Amino acid sequence: MERTRSKSYLVGFVPYALAAFLLGIIGGFTTVLGPAFVGDLGLDYNNTTWTALAMSVSTAAFAPILGRLGDVIGRKATLLLGISIFTVGNIMTAMAQSLVFMLVARFVVGIGSAAIAPMVIAYIIGEFPPDRVSSGFSLYMMISSVAVIFGPTLGGLIINSRGWRVMMWICSVISSLIFLACLLTNKKNKSTKRSLSGFDGLGSVFVLIFFSLLLCIPSFGQNFGWSSRAFLLVLMAAILSLAILILVEKKAKTPVLQGGFMKRKSFILSIAALFLTQGLMQANMTNIIVFVNYTQPGNTIISGYAISIMYIGMSLGSILLGPLADKFEPKRILSASFAVTGLGCALMLFFSPLTSVLLLAASLGLLGFGLGANATIFMRVVLSDISMEKVGAATGTYGLFRDLAAPFGVAVFVPLFTNRVTSRISMGIDTVTAAVDSVKLLASAEIICVAVGLAAVTFLPMIHNGKEIRNEIKG
Repeated sequence: MERTRSKSYLVGFVPYALAAFLLGIIGGFTTVLGPAFVGDLGLDYNNTTWTALAMSVSTAAFAPILGRLGDVIGRKATLLLGISIFTVGNIMTAMAQSLVFMLVARFVVGIGSAAIAPMVIAYIIGEFPPDRVSSGFSLYMMISSVAVIFGPTLGGLIINSRGWRVMMWICSVISSLIFLACLLTNKKNKSTKRSLSGFDGLGSVFVLIFFSLLLCIPSFGQNFGWSSRAFLLVLMAAILSLAILILVEKKAKTPVLQGGFMKRKSFILSIAALFLTQGLMQANMTNIIVFVNYTQPGNTIISGYAISIMYIGMSLGSILLGPLADKFEPKRILSASFAVTGLGCALMLFFSPLTSVLLLAASLGLLGFGLGANATIFMRVVLSDISMEKVGAATGTYGLFRDLAAPFGVAVFVPLFTNRVTSRISMGIDTVTAAVDSVKLLASAEIICVAVGLAAVTFLPMIHNGKEIRNEIKG
């Protein structure tokens, strides 16, 4: 009987695994998109902040909305909707002729991502046996990270030989094929469908508005100045939309944001640690590409190799450390993985004008190993014992704050590096020296963030076997 059950839940996972593969493989290809696009249009490198932020904003802000939608119309329907939107966004990206159009295209891609990821996680929570949930999360992380391993290198090769548009058309074809595969695979949707009546539409609007504005605050401050009119307008609009969001969600019968879920100590501390660490991945991918472009112009392959190694590290971290959270106290494993993350950041202090691919790979590989383990284990900590009626909303809410970490890292660490390089060059310092000095400042800031994140982990409740989380929910 157990063998039949095992086969059933794994077979049902096939379309969700394909969707996870899609996000990974396309994510890998497009790590080199921003610098290639702005270079093609002759724009400053700091515009890579906006191209990365456009997708990150929609991925984060739409996650709780589309997660909640999955509770209503079903996981499979929401998954297919997300893949179709994701495909349209990639086609738009391939057609982009201006920065504004590119920002819209990446925003659309992010909407698709926001529908896919929560549904994959919701399936694992709802269908995997309780003692296999961490292994399910590890499988999800492994598929995502393995799929992206060769993406940056292949993307760099395609861009060098055919250009970034050809790369994006390839991404569009892959997206279309996986949509068809998911459509034809496991047609039965076991998740319960409910009526759209009572869906928190107004709350969804203000969730989107507030969190989009929130993500813009650090970017506007660093790019336009902390006392600039643009920054102050965004700040005031964010405060106003937050006040309205709180009022709307208090009145909603089924709010998009799950207040009780977010008040848990395990949620608050985990999200704080994620903000301080997981954002380093997306930011460092962009910064390493830009760093190599500054110090070794024309050498786009070396950064692609290094980023691929980072994803190998993520795969190994999720495979080797992630499943241990089902057997041992997650806090102990998290402490070890955070130490590895800090070591990866520390190696950036040794970067030089002729940084070898080995040093780049060692730094990003260790960073990836730690982050891969962290992401898997935090899912286990935060999403234990979620009601099946609210699993989509809960995973979407968690996905919102988890995905905020990436744009937070982009918004803070990318301008920290690129703006400092620009500032140093304007002071008469040569480009290579400016890039090396700036990357070392970046490394110091990241080490501090990892240390604070590790401190947050030490205050997590003891949650072995989920007993403490169950008590916390009942309390």
